[in-house]
Amino acid sequence: MRPVRFVLSCAFLLLTITLGQSQESSSGQMPIFGFSSASSQPERELEKQFQDGILKDNLRESMRRLSARPHHVGSPYDKDNAEWMLGKFKEWGFDAQIETFQVLFPTPKERVVELVSPTRFRAKMQEPVINSDPTSNQASEQLPTYNAYSVDGDVTAPLIYVNYGNREDYEELDRLGVSVKGAIVIARYGSAWRGIKPKVAAEHGAIGCIIYSDPQGDGYFNGGEYPDGGWRPKDGVQRGSVMDTDYPGDPLTPGVAATPDAKRLTIQEARTITKIPVLPISYADALPLLSALRGPVAPEKWRGALPLTYRLGPGPARVHLKVSSNWDTKPVYDVIAKMPGASHPEQWVIRGNHHDAWVNGADDPISGMVAVLEEARTLGELHKKGWNPKRTIIYCAWDGEEPGLLGSTEWVEAHMADLQEHAVAYINSDSNGRGYWRASGSHDLEKFINDVAREIRDPEKDLTVWKRAQLSKISHATNTEDRDELRKRADLRIGSLGDGSDYTAFLDHAGISALNLGYGGEDEADQYHSIYDDFYWYTHFVDTDFSYGRALAQTAGTAVLRLANADLIPFEYKGLADTVSKYVTELEKLLKTKQDEIAERNLELKEGVFAATADPRKTSVPPPAEEQPPFLNFAPLKNAVDALKKSADRYGTAVGKFQKDAASEPPAELVNSLNLNLLRVQRTFLTEKGLPERPWFKHQVYAPGAYTGYGAKPIAAVREYMDQKKWQEAEAQVPAVAKVIEDVAAAIDKVSAQLEHTQSAEVKNP
Repeated sequence: MRPVRFVLSCAFLLLTITLGQSQESSSGQMPIFGFSSASSQPERELEKQFQDGILKDNLRESMRRLSARPHHVGSPYDKDNAEWMLGKFKEWGFDAQIETFQVLFPTPKERVVELVSPTRFRAKMQEPVINSDPTSNQASEQLPTYNAYSVDGDVTAPLIYVNYGNREDYEELDRLGVSVKGAIVIARYGSAWRGIKPKVAAEHGAIGCIIYSDPQGDGYFNGGEYPDGGWRPKDGVQRGSVMDTDYPGDPLTPGVAATPDAKRLTIQEARTITKIPVLPISYADALPLLSALRGPVAPEKWRGALPLTYRLGPGPARVHLKVSSNWDTKPVYDVIAKMPGASHPEQWVIRGNHHDAWVNGADDPISGMVAVLEEARTLGELHKKGWNPKRTIIYCAWDGEEPGLLGSTEWVEAHMADLQEHAVAYINSDSNGRGYWRASGSHDLEKFINDVAREIRDPEKDLTVWKRAQLSKISHATNTEDRDELRKRADLRIGSLGDGSDYTAFLDHAGISALNLGYGGEDEADQYHSIYDDFYWYTHFVDTDFSYGRALAQTAGTAVLRLANADLIPFEYKGLADTVSKYVTELEKLLKTKQDEIAERNLELKEGVFAATADPRKTSVPPPAEEQPPFLNFAPLKNAVDALKKSADRYGTAVGKFQKDAASEPPAELVNSLNLNLLRVQRTFLTEKGLPERPWFKHQVYAPGAYTGYGAKPIAAVREYMDQKKWQEAEAQVPAVAKVIEDVAAAIDKVSAQLEHTQSAEVKNP
């Protein structure tokens, strides 16, 4: 029999580890999630030192430096910024280097949007200098206004207004008897990611796409125009990528790192480049185009804030659209800085933000990047005073996020095997503003990040950022059920992740637990992807004193510290099981909603409702009759969720019992084995074949939607087919996804069994 006295090691801390149990430490405080009573107090003291060490002035000066000039992919200042940050990381004691990848990054050679009838007008597509804004005059370094990864094209055709250009908008156009086949469409920004607009337009036969910023969502309707206010002026334009969502990263090297010797697709073979040409314009340039349209008046919800009657067309407006790009390969510079762990260097906690921008990018991304730098500086100061993390900390400044998550995706693809073996979690940020704490991520970290937020004080209110976020959500809740949950549930729900930033490759492709953190909701300004997103604008209209930049650094940096120092990696699975259960319930509700909607519509068609209510003086086409959606067997998914809930409960009980009953120090090998098995749980959500039609996305719970872009589409293998009304295909995916969830439950049970075995051994050796 194993002797009662175990080998003394650092793992003795597991003696009193708690994962959210009710036990209090000897000081009267609850032990930190994932820490023992003994290790909690030193961790709290360390976190206090860290949080106090974050300086707003450093955030300001770093932003001033990094946003001083345009720094898009391939620009001189992009490389200069990377080298400057490299030097800073080294100065702060990190082992740092730049990793370079070669990616396809088109830049515009020729852009034309012109009205050719009934009158002539040529869009300026140029954001003017504002005298009070000192960096708006850097025209020679600024990228022109364009949409990256638009296919080259030169087309002339009738113009049709399609609202936001979503699939639902085209259904409405069908009802109104308007076809976009052979036309150029004009859509307003908003409602969905910009890349969906040319994608759906092409699917409906359009030959070109123009996207404009309507002042209703992005201009004077919301407040004063810049520079008098913070909102986009009439000539402001939103640049951005329109790369399709089949896979992120370099379009020519899906699934492999874009190294110089990588095998590349041809541009024609790349699935993520648009099928039709597309360009963005300002609302000043859009006004003459929309004013020239006749045809039906747009539905009420389609009308923006321009001084005109919104009409659909076609006619008499005809537009000439031309896009021609330089399809060049450019370097991206990822800055990677490591602080080795003292006890478990083989376990990695990764923190990142991107540093590239469309122009100067003070908000997007520098407001997040400066928080990363200030976190690293402060950790470096603690390190110089003798502190060492238990686990290795890796800080990353990604390049190429704006065009399509290029730098982070290529880095993950280059280091896939090592990451899956060593990565504990990835913590991301991007833009940061003023207001409320916001978090999205994998739900094994839901409790963890809620606990971190409970430790951070809101800089403008006398309460924690967690409490303020809770009260804000209560104020915006629309029903009693949601308000009750917000008041009674232990933790606030965090959002799901799609593919809007650099967490994508970590979670969706590599199966690494991830978080995306930031503050916002009180900004009275927006210059997204414009030349006016610069230091002057940000410091006059957004987080003017960097109070919330400091809060972000405190929040994300504290999360890094806890993950790096925790005795037992603080994953918790009850929140995960609850969330996956919610996703399955949403699938059932979606099916029921579709069944009811189609049954009602078919009945109304039979009754003649549409024919009777159609205005005989207007074109109106009744919707087609549809086959009633069949019953789908969700039982395998529901059974799998039950298994996941049981395994989550078992794990919580096992950890709590271990903490309560342990009578001596457990061996170091037990701690290591537990943590390594915990790392593997999230990986179990992956399948080698990935999602149907999008195999790069391996995760079977978290993924972006093919038609949502940034937005998440949980259990996408089933949900995507349901959205497309492909019922048989949807049902065929259910058993495979259920099997994955069952395997996750088994992986959690494996950790629980280890804990239970230890407890059993202690009982036998009192």
